[in-house]
Amino acid sequence: MTARALNLALRQLDSTLAALGPVTFPGDTSAGQHYQPRQLHGAPPGANVGWTTGFWTGQLWLAHALSGQPSLRAAAEHQTDSFIARQEQGEDLEHHDLGFLYMLSCGAAHHLTGHPGAQAATLGAARRLLGRFLPGAGVIQSWGTLDDVAQRGRVIIDGIMNLPLLHWAARQTGDAAFTQVARSHLQRTREHLVRPGGSTYHTYHFDADTGAPLRASTHQGLADDSCWARGQAWGVYGFAINHRHVPDMGLLDEAMRLADYFLAQLPPDRIALWDLSLAHDSGEPRDSSACSIAACGLLEIAAQLPEGAQRQRYHGAALDLLEALVQHCAGEQPASGGLLLHGVYHRAANLGVDEATLWGDYYYLEALARVEGHWTPAQL
Repeated sequence: MTARALNLALRQLDSTLAALGPVTFPGDTSAGQHYQPRQLHGAPPGANVGWTTGFWTGQLWLAHALSGQPSLRAAAEHQTDSFIARQEQGEDLEHHDLGFLYMLSCGAAHHLTGHPGAQAATLGAARRLLGRFLPGAGVIQSWGTLDDVAQRGRVIIDGIMNLPLLHWAARQTGDAAFTQVARSHLQRTREHLVRPGGSTYHTYHFDADTGAPLRASTHQGLADDSCWARGQAWGVYGFAINHRHVPDMGLLDEAMRLADYFLAQLPPDRIALWDLSLAHDSGEPRDSSACSIAACGLLEIAAQLPEGAQRQRYHGAALDLLEALVQHCAGEQPASGGLLLHGVYHRAANLGVDEATLWGDYYYLEALARVEGHWTPAQL
């Protein structure tokens, strides 16, 4: 099942690359089920701006690693050069999603080919992320400049997915400050964004100077006290992947708690609604991207557990999610150019509803590659 699905996903990627060309970045989501050149922030069409472009370049590097196809490497190298220039120029980098942008592009390029300038750009991104740390609050601010009154001291659950960039930088440089900041942010996230029952808040506000916890909120979820599906999935994978780097923190326990909650809220077809608090018969859209992220998280949990029933349970749950995604959501030309149908970017803002998403596609490809034995976190 997964081998056929992986081959279809690679064909879909080839088709979109052929339509866009090697230097054009697609939008955050498809439009009418096909990706178009990115149009964001007044930049030229197809420019490398926004927080999601790393998922496109990451797909190209991963697909090249899987297939050895020269055209994929050539396109990935073009785009890696764009990320190097973006980091040097500081273009649209005033946010925490530097891990998503640079680990999947320049980090992958450095690992796979030793691409000139890729390591330096990834380290530059890591230092930018380190510079967003608020010592008084013990967290990395997620959005906005550090003097932005509305965003100062705010963190979101997604943030822990960017911390592998800091762990990577610590290994590259020997500078313990990267790991110390990651530890602090992880601890504060665990204490304040994870609820007792294993669900998560989307965002949390701290006093930036004292660290006093102020309030929880949401930006993309149904309500402040609901459980946004993609945020829960980010938490599952984020705690699991960080456990690999700081095992003494016991983060795998958090990952399993969040995974158990996520799995318990799924409807019978196993494709999550965009908020896990919604009734299964509400008629609200599904978010396949939450399931592709969660599948990677479940595989990561299983990979770090000892042989036995618990490991088998989480690995089996990942395969169950992947089977549901293949059956209900796999894209295929000519109807769709994306790898994964039925994603949701931002339901309340009516952005990317029932479309393919770059992050959903990336983690779907990663999960399939993991199951087929072609990918491990050790690659980065």
